[in-house]
Amino acid sequence: MSHNTFGHLFRVTTFGESHGPALGCVVDGCPSRLPIEAAEIQQFLDLRRPGQSRFTTQRQEPDQVKILSGVMTDETGVQRTTGAPIALMIENTDQRSKDYGEIKDSYRPGHADYVYDAKYGIRDYRGGGRSSARETAARVAAGAIARKVIPGVTIRAALIQIGPKKIDRSRWDWEEVSRNQLFCPDAVAAVEWADYLDDIRKAGSSIGAVLEVVADGVPAGWGAPIYGKLDAELAAALMSINAVKGVEIGDGFASAELTGEENADEMRAGQDSSNFGPVFLANHAGGVLGGISTGQPVVARFAVKPTSSILTPRRSVDRYGAEVDLRTKGRHDPCVGVRAAPIAEAMVACVLADAFLRHRGQQGEGFSWPFEK
Repeated sequence: MSHNTFGHLFRVTTFGESHGPALGCVVDGCPSRLPIEAAEIQQFLDLRRPGQSRFTTQRQEPDQVKILSGVMTDETGVQRTTGAPIALMIENTDQRSKDYGEIKDSYRPGHADYVYDAKYGIRDYRGGGRSSARETAARVAAGAIARKVIPGVTIRAALIQIGPKKIDRSRWDWEEVSRNQLFCPDAVAAVEWADYLDDIRKAGSSIGAVLEVVADGVPAGWGAPIYGKLDAELAAALMSINAVKGVEIGDGFASAELTGEENADEMRAGQDSSNFGPVFLANHAGGVLGGISTGQPVVARFAVKPTSSILTPRRSVDRYGAEVDLRTKGRHDPCVGVRAAPIAEAMVACVLADAFLRHRGQQGEGFSWPFEK
């Protein structure tokens, strides 16, 4: 199986399966002498960890990360990156492979079962193997390393829609995201959504969601024209997350309803000595123009489909061509979007760390920015 690696200079390779002994990642290209502790990685893994609320799978995994290489303690007692590949491992401790015994020869609708069998002639029926969202724990760990490469950038994600229910943007509060179990920036919507999700869960069904991720502090100039566009790489990274079926940057598809006058992000000169670049009057572009960052917040949204593992019987076939009716057992999220925020932040962090290193490699650290004194 190929294509387990993404990135150019900041490269991440993930490994492991949902029901294997462990999963993890190797981060290559991380600059040396960056301070890093396992606890700093763990705080992000804890946000994604399953079994923390009734709205997520009840699989109980501590997701304790171990740093295997690429980090050592310096003469002052601080753990720092060495420039060597950083290997991170997370053990699986609560696999229940027997839950999947009845479907080992049948293809679950909406899952990757059939296509894995079609491509490889073999599939790991125990929770999906590499196609399981369990793999994303390794991405979150890698994202914690990436944030060390771009310390001036703040990356935050929030759940903004579950099914047909959307937030009220006038009530947006980033602090609220950490105060509720749904990563929702609207306190009123979070309460309403909890009741709605309870009904979905009790019915044995599932529902889709939309999330928004924002990166503040990205300077102008990251990314590249044509085949290295920052927005294209962000879209690819977010699209690679399990169950994601659509990505938009900035206004995205809503741009189709705007006139040229409405859509253009007009500019004026900076008004103080700390800002010699232009001040944008809007951000319809989502912080990227021509594939290169503008200095505005980088904004992306993505849609997550409903969890395919539901209790309602679904029609399918088995690997021998016989028609079957499947009812998926096991422990599953009624809305996978609930745990997608930390994953989205990690993927954006990895893309931006890679973009920063590539920009520095091409332009050098002493490059003079436009409007700079």
